[in-house]
Amino acid sequence: MAEIKNILWPTDFSENAASALPFVTSLSEKYGAGVHILYVLKEYVEFGAAYGDTDPQADFERMRQWEKNTAEKRLDEICDNFLSSCPLYFRHTAVGDPAKKILEFMENQDIDVVVMASQGRESHFDFGSVAERVLKCTTVPVFMVPAHRREA
Repeated sequence: MAEIKNILWPTDFSENAASALPFVTSLSEKYGAGVHILYVLKEYVEFGAAYGDTDPQADFERMRQWEKNTAEKRLDEICDNFLSSCPLYFRHTAVGDPAKKILEFMENQDIDVVVMASQGRESHFDFGSVAERVLKCTTVPVFMVPAHRREA
């Protein structure tokens, strides 16, 4: 039986992503594993033109820093409110394509298992594109939690 020491829970702060949290905490408690929480910030295309007396590059950097600060605050809240029973938890942010960053993180952090929702906030299908890409390219087990069904 494989040993589970590091669990990755990628989140986009959606209700669907939160549905994976009970499984994350259960696995962490059972195996005494550390939980790595990863939020991937969108990579905005830099813009060059702006109206008025603004500095587009400075505006871009302020926007990116605001999003990073907001994400870190949300990660702190999740850890404090929902992961206190986990032996260890680590907060991470990255910038770029979510599936690529999740896969890179898995390799670089020696992740043993990934627990994630089958779709995130922006998916309109039963299985999201990020989840699909991670599942197709993974080298470790992925525990996929079904998303909440929206009533029509």
